[in-house]
Amino acid sequence: MGKAGRFACIFTPMALTIASLICLIIVGLGGTNKNNSTYNSLYFFRANTTNINVSPSELNIPDNPLTDAIINQTTDLAKDALAVKDFYHVSLWNYCAGDFDDGKDKVTYCSPRKNQFWFNPVEVWGLNNTGVDQLFSKELRAGLDAYQKAAKWMFIAYVAAVVTTIVEIFVGILALFSRLGSLATTIVSTVSSVFLLGFALTATILYATLMGSFNGAVKKYNIHGSLGHNMFVVVWLAVAFSFGAGLFWLVSSCCCSGRSNKIKYGDESGRKGKYERVDSPYGHRDGAPQFQSGPGYQAPHRGVPLTNIGNKPTAYEPYRTANV
Repeated sequence: MGKAGRFACIFTPMALTIASLICLIIVGLGGTNKNNSTYNSLYFFRANTTNINVSPSELNIPDNPLTDAIINQTTDLAKDALAVKDFYHVSLWNYCAGDFDDGKDKVTYCSPRKNQFWFNPVEVWGLNNTGVDQLFSKELRAGLDAYQKAAKWMFIAYVAAVVTTIVEIFVGILALFSRLGSLATTIVSTVSSVFLLGFALTATILYATLMGSFNGAVKKYNIHGSLGHNMFVVVWLAVAFSFGAGLFWLVSSCCCSGRSNKIKYGDESGRKGKYERVDSPYGHRDGAPQFQSGPGYQAPHRGVPLTNIGNKPTAYEPYRTANV
């Protein structure tokens, strides 16, 4: 197998590595442009506040038609005053918010991008120092604290996965020339896969846990949380591509040496360095050997004699080495 075979051998892991990097880039593009519907469909968590409502029983006041009307009107006024949107999408760098327009999402605002971002509903909804945030259960507040800490690790793992995947691509170029290069790429690929798996697991567990805590705490206010299907599909595709690339890098470090198995000879006839037939020392005519005998006859020496051993000539060698 020559260089062409070596190239074919590393094409698959290189393609899988590039595919993994593309998926990671797509994850980072989520929520970066409010005018792009594709980017807006990429989010980890979604809070639907369309039908937000507060029951009078939650405020310890009598529950009757009058108080219901007052609460509903007050809730609508408060929602308008606080500029609470119909939905909120939480992405890697920021969050986006918008309203429903004929049943379709219409994103109207995306917050500035921030490293180690986490979504704080109390701050986003302007509930600081209003006392309303105290209506949230202790479980939800504890969940938000844990979410804030885990979001930092998730972001670090994401950045590390992107960097190591880029390094893997550049080191993978060396794999074209030797199996040692494939071994080095395999090591880098393993590191990249570990960070990527850590990012995917953290994101999945984190937002699944947050969704459970969020829905349990605010369901009574008609606020509903859900996970972003598209985002998690892309994340786990990146993991699959990364581990597939690592497997094929490992195979290329054991096989596909890039060396040719064909033995090449020096001259055009392909006979240099090979043994070739020589004429019979006994002569021949028309392809048939002619044996001569008689007193005083001595056969011609046409072969190549070997080295004398003990002053005694050895037998003639029927083959000779040409132009060694």
